[in-house]
Order: sequence, then structure tokens, then C-alpha cells
Amino acid sequence: MSGLMKLVILVPCSLFFVALVKFLYDYLWRPLRIQQMLNSQGIRGPPYRFIHGNNKEVAKMRQEALSKPMALGHDIFPRMQPHIYTWINKYGKNYLSWDGVRAELVISEPELIKEVLNNSEKAFPKRKPTVFISKLVANGLFSVEGEKWVKQRKLGNHAFHGESLKNMTPAVIASVETMLEKWKGYVGKEIELFEEFRLLTSEVISRTAFGSSYLEGQKIFDMLSKLAIIMHRNLFKTRIPWISKLWKPADILESEELSNEIQGCVMKMIKKREDRVVNGEADSFGNDFLGLLVNAYHDLDDKNMLSLGDLVDECKTFYLAGQDTANSLLAWTVFLLAIHGDWQEKARREVIDIFGNQNPNPEGIVKLKIMTMIINETLRLYSPANGLMRKVGREVQIGKLVLHANIDLFIASVVPQHDPQLWGDDVHLFKSERFAEGIAKATNYNAAAFCPFGIGPRSCVGMSFAAIEIKIALSMTLQRYMISLSPAYVHSPISVITVQPQHGIQVILKSLC
Repeated sequence: MSGLMKLVILVPCSLFFVALVKFLYDYLWRPLRIQQMLNSQGIRGPPYRFIHGNNKEVAKMRQEALSKPMALGHDIFPRMQPHIYTWINKYGKNYLSWDGVRAELVISEPELIKEVLNNSEKAFPKRKPTVFISKLVANGLFSVEGEKWVKQRKLGNHAFHGESLKNMTPAVIASVETMLEKWKGYVGKEIELFEEFRLLTSEVISRTAFGSSYLEGQKIFDMLSKLAIIMHRNLFKTRIPWISKLWKPADILESEELSNEIQGCVMKMIKKREDRVVNGEADSFGNDFLGLLVNAYHDLDDKNMLSLGDLVDECKTFYLAGQDTANSLLAWTVFLLAIHGDWQEKARREVIDIFGNQNPNPEGIVKLKIMTMIINETLRLYSPANGLMRKVGREVQIGKLVLHANIDLFIASVVPQHDPQLWGDDVHLFKSERFAEGIAKATNYNAAAFCPFGIGPRSCVGMSFAAIEIKIALSMTLQRYMISLSPAYVHSPISVITVQPQHGIQVILKSLC
């Protein structure tokens, strides 16, 4: 055999051997090494399965949990996250699981949650989003790090705090008035709340942050909803990177197409603002969130300038978070008030005492103590987000654990909120009086026992805006209507991006006017 022929055979064989060694290192040796390292520190968990990790087990548990009917109660944790519920009971509050080949340390112990989320030394950055999550939020505030995050957080703080929030109040009131006017045709009839509040919260975020209406942003909302569904159905599917590069599944192709279409819609909004300034119809790009973003895009200072891609991703993030979180919280709050008529009446009396029959105002909103208690208890029971994702950026110690870099972390922040050791044996009951003396007293000064919007430097930038929006909508609704749960309602909460009712929330309206 000639030397050339030997080389032709040897090179591919060598490349194949190197690829095989790397594959076995990534998919077998490294996972088993991490598993052994954490086992030696007392962290156990379901064993690593070759290539798929625990994804097949998780998908099966979730499917089984959702297939079973649920009684009208608030112990939703075993249904929302059956794998975490099962493995915490089996392995302890902190355990190791496997998202494919990626090691994921699940943390539900409050002290460790607090230590990770309050870390200011960048030891626990956001983990790299999956391909589907990146189509939803990409380089938005949710997932960016470093200087980009500082820049975008500064814009978010400016748009959703202080005087800016006061200026948004009239737009929120106008949106709620439109919804309640439509409800006059449903008095004595059944109405589906989740869809009604989806339209409301979409209209509110469109008006306040982007200076448009729901109809103008409808296409973006619809495409984001489709992306969220695609992301959800691929949540526990294992992807092997080199196969994905050779062949793209239909869901990836569809998500790329949707992402490009959303970018096109946002570009039209930006062009509209720019044209108004160029044509002399406006002297600035506006003071709302979109205006701040377009200003940053045109800023000549590199420290403040946003790239076009970052601007688009930030719009996607706030369209999604601004609508989805508020919709979930508002729907579950009214659902709980429809069940607990005594608390509905207490909240109504407070609203009438403060506002009479007038629309809410910023000065009165801060006095709504009973309503704040009700909202906090709703957040505890039906927290919009099930957890937070981080990774270990460098070798670090938390508590007694020593963690190596590139281990993923899942902060199961919802677990402490349903823990009887922290809240008592009535943990699964709706009892707003828990928060009568504030959050600190309710949690016994344990910040991680109740953190529906996160804690630390990366807590949700829009939580104050969401609270004001919810309080305005609830106040105006309670002034006009008494709400009771329809006999047709089927209790079936599911988790997509936020906790949502699978079959909607049907209520009966009774006019008080």
C-alpha cells in the first residue's frame, strides 16, 4: 500500500478517533466525574443517563402530572414541577440533576438561594439560554451580562420607576376603562378572565412602554406566544450540538422565522419614531421605554449606545415580560377573590374608602394595604415564575459546597413559598393575613422565603410597574363588579412561561353600579 493511500486512511481514522474521545469525554467521563465530586459533598440526585441525562424522566413525570385532574386547591407545586417535588423529597432540598449532558444543581434551601442571588462578585452569571429561549429574549435584560446588562438595566430603571410610573397611570386607567365598559354586556353571564386580562395587559404595555395600541402590537404578541409554545414543548428535549448543525428540526426553523418577523415589526416601530423626528413632527424620540431605547441606539457615546440587535431584543423582552407576568398575576388574584368572597369584600371596602367612585390615583394606590396583602399571598401561591437560572462562573464555595465552573444552577425559588416549615401547616391555604405586618415579618426576615420577582441586583426591573398596574385594574373592577367563580371552571394550572390556567378562568359578573 502506497504512503499516500495510508495517509488517506489514517487521517480520517485519526479524526474519527479524536471526535470519539471528545464525545466520550463530554458525554460520559465529565458527567460521571461531576456526579462523583458532588456526591462526595453529600449532594445526591437521580443518576446521569447517557446523552439524555434526566430529560426523559422529567418529561414523563410532567406528562403524568398534567394528565391527572386537580381538586380546587392551591398545592400546585407537585403539578407544576413534579420532578423537583419528587427529587427534593427523595434527595434533599439541594440535589444534582442532568439536563442532557449539563449538570444542574437544583437549590431550594433559602440560605443558599440568598447567597447566590445576592452575590455581587459575578460568581453566578446567567447561564447561556437554550436556542429556543434565545429566540424569545436573546440579548435582552433577562439574559445579558457585564457592561451590556449595566447599560440596559439603567434604561429599565429610568423607564419603570419614580416619576415615570406616575406618568403611566392615566394610560393604565384608560385601558382598564375600555375593558370594563365592554364587560357591561356580560353582567349575569360567564366571562373568561385570563383572555380578558391578556388583552388588557397587552394594551397597557403597548401604550405605556411603546406608545402604541394592542392592535399595533398584536402581531408581535401573537408571534411571541407561538415562540413560547415552541420553547415549552422543547424544554426537556435533548439536543446534540453537532447533529443540530447538520440538520435543523422544524421547531428551530419556525422559531428562526418568527424571530426574524418580530425583528421586522420592531424595526418598523423604530423607523416610525425616527421619521417623525426627521420630518419635524417631533423634537425627540419620546420619553417612553421605546423612546429611551431609540435614543440609546443613536447615542454617539459607546458607553451608552445600544446596537440595533440589542434594541430589538430588549423590546421583545419587555413585550413578553410586561404582558405575561401581569396577566398571570392579575388573573390568579381575581380567581382567588372570586373564591374568597370575604377578602373580595374587604378589598372593595378599602378601595371605596380611599377612592370612593373616582379612578385610582398614585397617592391612594400606595395606601392599599389590604390589596397589597392579597397580591402578596397570590404571588406566594401562584408565583408567575417557577425558578431562576444561573451558572457557576468560577470555582466558588456556597455554604459548605465547593462548586467548579460551568455547573448550571436552578434556583427553585417557588419551593420555599410552599414549604410548611417556613409558612406553617396551612401553607396551601389562601390566608392574606400572613402579610398583615409586611413581607419581612411574614417571612421571619428570611428574604429567600418569598422572592417571586427575585432578590439582589438582578431582581425584576418591572415589579413596581406590575404592582401599580394590578392595583389599578383591581380597584376599578371592584368598584363596579362583584365576581364569583363559575361552576364550569376546571382547576388546571400549567406552566408555560408563567403559571397559567390550562382551560381559562370562568367567572360570573354582578354589577354594583
